[in-house]
Amino acid sequence: MDNYHITKAGDHWELKKEGASRASKSAPTKEALMEATAAFMEGKTASVKIHKGDGTVQEERTYPRSADPRRSEG
Repeated sequence: MDNYHITKAGDHWELKKEGASRASKSAPTKEALMEATAAFMEGKTASVKIHKGDGTVQEERTYPRSADPRRSEG
């Protein structure tokens, strides 16, 4: 499973795959980037950590939702 991060980068927000030097997506607002991320993740299995403006983790989402290990029984 690939890991991505949504972080603030200057005056915009970026979606970046762990270990990558360039952003996969960027947008002027976090909300716009989260919408673009949902479309970008179609057909992929990945974890996305969404950070606050100060860099701390706000939440983590798994795409597709069925791949979330916390949802499995056992």
